[in-house]
Amino acid sequence: MPELGIIKSPDVERRDRVPPGQRLVDQWPVLHYGQVQRINPAHWTFTVSGLVEKELRLSYQEFMSLPRVRVLSDIHCVTGWSRLDNLWEGVSTSQLKKLVRILPRAKFVIVQSTGGFTTNLQLSDFFEPDVLFAVKHDGKPLTPEHGYPVRLVVPRLYFWKSAKWVTGVEFTSEDRPGFWESHGYHNHGDPWKEERYSS
Repeated sequence: MPELGIIKSPDVERRDRVPPGQRLVDQWPVLHYGQVQRINPAHWTFTVSGLVEKELRLSYQEFMSLPRVRVLSDIHCVTGWSRLDNLWEGVSTSQLKKLVRILPRAKFVIVQSTGGFTTNLQLSDFFEPDVLFAVKHDGKPLTPEHGYPVRLVVPRLYFWKSAKWVTGVEFTSEDRPGFWESHGYHNHGDPWKEERYSS
């Protein structure tokens, strides 16, 4: 397989890369609600549903055979830590546009995860060039604690939007707050505007 080029998230080009209220860390902290999800890839399916012409279901093997990208980004957690220069590898969200026809009235995407977790995104945020379904971090496969086998990575928003243990996406015409958004977190989550919590 040829060496993949690297997509740089725009925030890594900032002169000051640490948003207001954040502190730098070297390690990648583990934060989650409830138990770590232990997923057997043989039983894992990725589903694209909602406002699409035809629903799509991919096995783990089929998902892992999709074209890959690498993205260099920073992480900003709503709890106040930031980690710079994370190298991700996985499937670009834009790849979905090649696999399904998204209907014109779709304006949002609901990301679905094992354990009943969801998060919501505007299509404009979801399809940014630096957003991907990651399977590797810094050259190593994700661990269960960090979302194995697949997690979403949305570099320009607070990290709760980068859902762990992803099992699919649903395209919708109306916004629908996800798990954290329904528990007091901001609906959008821009770290540079400190969109931490709903008012």
